[in-house]
Amino acid sequence: MDAENTAVIAILDDYEGFVKNLDAFARLKARLPRADIRIFSDREPSAIFRQAAHIQYLVLTRERTRVDAEYLENFPSLKAICQTGTIGRGSTAHVDARACEARGVKILEGKTDGYSAAELTWALVMAAARHVPDYVCSMRDGAWQERSPAGQIGHTLHGKVLGILGYGRIGQIIAGYGSAFGMTVQAWGRESSMEKACADGFAVPQSREEFFRTSDVLSLHLRLNEDTRHSVRLSDLQNMKPSALLVNTSRADLIEPEALLIALKGGCPGSAALDVYEREPIAGDHPLLLLDNVVATPHIGYVEKESYEILFGSAFEQLLTLLN
Repeated sequence: MDAENTAVIAILDDYEGFVKNLDAFARLKARLPRADIRIFSDREPSAIFRQAAHIQYLVLTRERTRVDAEYLENFPSLKAICQTGTIGRGSTAHVDARACEARGVKILEGKTDGYSAAELTWALVMAAARHVPDYVCSMRDGAWQERSPAGQIGHTLHGKVLGILGYGRIGQIIAGYGSAFGMTVQAWGRESSMEKACADGFAVPQSREEFFRTSDVLSLHLRLNEDTRHSVRLSDLQNMKPSALLVNTSRADLIEPEALLIALKGGCPGSAALDVYEREPIAGDHPLLLLDNVVATPHIGYVEKESYEILFGSAFEQLLTLLN
């Protein structure tokens, strides 16, 4: 119990200031009444580095901080890193497992929630299909039912083809949403994923080329690893319809560098809805954000109350188990 109550815990990257209001945080405080728990909202690491000498446990907010050997040098007392969700593996991970092992720092992983990302994905699909952000902005500027700033009329999803690249946990949720909206759902990915899609009653095209060519809405839900990194190539995107929408709430590195920008400027696919980017935070003047055919959000797929309760609640439980 002494170890628990004298623990120095730092929760990083709480940009929005949400953590202190979580039920999960209240439970942590109740179980560690004398522990030194510090919450950092700063984007710059200098604020935490000034206090790093005594910090024993780091709780990360998803992938907002990259922890490598150089970063770890600032924490001589560090015993463990608690990840909200999982950290990935190999070069796709934001926590350097080898550097942690070399310093004797344990890595604790928690549970994640697929519904928050899936719901944001569908919100982006709907917003892009009906040009909702454009019309909101134009109405605030005094326009009423005038031509969309994107220069195109919106369209319904009913009767369209929804392509899901990666039929895993989130992909399966998205398939259900598409079915509820009267879409024809097709999937592509690993052989086991396609077998699962078939078993669930969804279509699997004859080829990858057909999958990209026939999807009206194509949503990426692959896990990022060495096999899937940059696996969506420029040629894949250029094979899509001029009217098609590409949605990526998974990982930007699934797409070949610069390929999406080139493809969108070329008109195939006709539009994109994005929540993830090659470099985050993305600059406000990034070329992707200047395109009329892009709807973009700042990587908020997991940023909502229920998801935070799951992510931080699980991470805190892992920490308490370690302390006990």
